Amino acid sequence: MATIVFGMNQSLDGYVDHDRFGPGPTLFRHFVEQTQQRAGAVYGRRMYEIMRYWDDEQPDWDDDERAFAEAWRAMPKWVVSHTLTSVGPNAQLVADDLADSIAKLKADLDGSIEVAGPTLARSLTDLGLIDEYQIYLHPVVIGSGTPYFAGPRPPLRLIAHDEVGDGVLRLTYVPA
Repeated sequence: MATIVFGMNQSLDGYVDHDRFGPGPTLFRHFVEQTQQRAGAVYGRRMYEIMRYWDDEQPDWDDDERAFAEAWRAMPKWVVSHTLTSVGPNAQLVADDLADSIAKLKADLDGSIEVAGPTLARSLTDLGLIDEYQIYLHPVVIGSGTPYFAGPRPPLRLIAHDEVGDGVLRLTYVPA
């Protein structure tokens, strides 16, 4: 059975914003290795459209960026959307019953499945389908943006914490 994991970079004041801060080299390499090991990823439409950047090779990428792109392209993806009519390579559209679709993925796969995007994570939290929350806490304050938790915060229990480089702490929680 797979584990559904919601993990994102977060500022000290609780916001996610890939344009205002991002991973340094050590943390980026960590994300490359995680992506190589994932059973798959579930994306909301907006986050999927952002991540499609990795579908097309860029001439200025370094080795880690190429490795991430290769891992991302190889990883199975499920895109939750009622507005998209098609998705890119190695991706499937999920337009029907979200709860049944994700429960089936959990039952059919082994390993971890990443959830990308706070809005989708809120829906899956409300359905009781997220098994683990990984907050990559960056030492920055940005003052506004999209909060990591897009809705009411579920009761959580800290199960692990570690420094993953670049001054970033990974805090791992499970539902309490």
